[in-house]
Amino acid sequence: QRPVEILLDHFKPFAVLAVMCPNQPRALQQSRRFKVRGIKEETGEMDTENKSRTRKKNEDRALQRLGEQLVALPSSQVETLELPDELLTAIKFAHKIRSHGARRRQIQFIGTLMRHIDPQPIEAALERIRSGDFRR
Repeated sequence: QRPVEILLDHFKPFAVLAVMCPNQPRALQQSRRFKVRGIKEETGEMDTENKSRTRKKNEDRALQRLGEQLVALPSSQVETLELPDELLTAIKFAHKIRSHGARRRQIQFIGTLMRHIDPQPIEAALERIRSGDFRR
């Protein structure tokens, strides 16, 4: 007997395609290994906005490393960058911290704040600073 493809309605907002074989137990038919995620229910196309957990973590780590670079800069150079007030305050506070664990947590917090802003201008400013042009 051939496998039958069915659409499970109880997995919203994306349609989940499950391949079922009549001779398998029901629990195995609905297990995760039979599900194909990332299909839009309305159009049947793949959803590119759905990021994997690994991809999200890698992006967060990249923002955290960018935050570490900002903390490594002197206060005078950080103030020349156009940063939101909350991020600027967090960076100044990180300059004062001497404890390794507390500093690590503060840098993680800076990475969290950076999720809400565009990192491209900050990366460009850091590249200008590295190349020797300390002005804007």
